[in-house]
Amino acid sequence: MQENAIYSVISPEGCAAILWRDAGEAQKAAAAFKPDAVHCLELGVIDAIVPEPADGAHADADAAAVLLKDSIGESLEELNGLSGDELRRRRRARFRSLGALEAVKAP
Repeated sequence: MQENAIYSVISPEGCAAILWRDAGEAQKAAAAFKPDAVHCLELGVIDAIVPEPADGAHADADAAAVLLKDSIGESLEELNGLSGDELRRRRRARFRSLGALEAVKAP
């Protein structure tokens, strides 16, 4: 995921309208669902954060494309040599782990 991107299935305004019946609570909603790259990485939704040019990907699309190409190439190198069955097993395990809760023992 590019470092300045967000990942969301709903806009912060839409989320706020559903949760608090007030689209004006968009800041609160965005803070709650943490759609930025750092939090997506922490949550395991993405594998890596791709750097962007100094002024952002929108300011230098060619440089952003090179950075993205390099990142994808590195990821593909890591997967090279794995069988199709292994790739499917890993993908299935990863998606099943998203949103899973871990049991914690009480102190």
